[in-house]
Amino acid sequence: MTIYGRLVVALVALVASFAAAHGETQVDPADVSAGLKAIFRYGSSTREVTDRLNANTVTLMSGTIGGTYVQFGADLASVLDNGDDLRVLPIVGRGSVQSVADILFLKGVDIGIVRSDTLDYLEKKGIASNIKKQFTFITKLYNEEMHVVAHKSIRSVHDLEGKTVAVDLPNGGTFITSIIVFERLGIKANFVYIEQRIALDKLKKGEIDAVIAVQGKPSKATSQIEGDNLHLVPVEYAKALQDDYLPATFDYEDYPKLIEKGQRVDTIAVPAVLAAYNWTPNTDRYRRLAHFVDVFFAKIGDFQKPPFHPKWKEVSLIASLPGWTRFKPAQDWLAQHADFAKFLAEQGFNGDLSAEDQEALFQRFLEWQKQQGVKPAVVRPAAAVQVRR
Repeated sequence: MTIYGRLVVALVALVASFAAAHGETQVDPADVSAGLKAIFRYGSSTREVTDRLNANTVTLMSGTIGGTYVQFGADLASVLDNGDDLRVLPIVGRGSVQSVADILFLKGVDIGIVRSDTLDYLEKKGIASNIKKQFTFITKLYNEEMHVVAHKSIRSVHDLEGKTVAVDLPNGGTFITSIIVFERLGIKANFVYIEQRIALDKLKKGEIDAVIAVQGKPSKATSQIEGDNLHLVPVEYAKALQDDYLPATFDYEDYPKLIEKGQRVDTIAVPAVLAAYNWTPNTDRYRRLAHFVDVFFAKIGDFQKPPFHPKWKEVSLIASLPGWTRFKPAQDWLAQHADFAKFLAEQGFNGDLSAEDQEALFQRFLEWQKQQGVKPAVVRPAAAVQVRR
């Protein structure tokens, strides 16, 4: 044996004796991290590991750094990731328009967050025809408020007539919402496409007149804006906007650096949508999405508690979206759970049950459905509902 070999053997023996003397035991990487487990298996069973890790991984196109989309993506991964059962892989995106393109064309993208007015705009402008038929929606998420930040000399959006206004990059959805709103209000501004952080710096220097960001409040980027001469500009809920937008407000608690205590600022909002490509049933992509829906819908209550983004409290799984078709497994899940809730009410249950009791109840529920002449849906809600007795 070489000198090097003897040194290695001696070092191994020394480490082993030290561990034994101190009562230490080796830690199995698999007990610490699913990622470490996969890495340590790499080489001996690469195909098996690859198939297993990809089988239940869903990729989500979110949004730009500092926006609400990217925070929602992080929240989804935090709550839903569960080893080999499901992994949500958020991708930092470029906004609503780019997400529409990525869902349609980018390999590996399963779902994305888009703004409801984006597809309408693409169709009305003749950029794409019947584009909604290529999409399904899993759920409406929350309403995104229109933030217009400008110097205090700008008292309303109408004061931006002829002014230079930054509307983020053309890959996002802010510029589309801005174009629609300004056209309907009859305001002609000079739109420039500048990334929000750079635009805010230009605003402070007086190089532009306003910055628009359509994001869920409180927007992290907007919250960080400081400047005694800057404020949020009101956006009137005019009749011309009411077909596609909703009324909204900001107050001091939302943006204490931009709104005086006790004051509020009126604005408008547009729904954000968790959308997917309209995959054919019985495909692997369809199956993955169905599994994602089953796990996500079952845990919706977890998202609506701290420390997750407060906008989760706006999410209602049953909310409809005019002109959109809901992903069928999502619709089945909602229908099944509505029936299950009706069954439980008839049975007089209103307390928490163990998983075993839920399974037993679910079997009784299937028998009840047969008696009602209802064809069971595809998904099983037994482990997904907190039953109350």
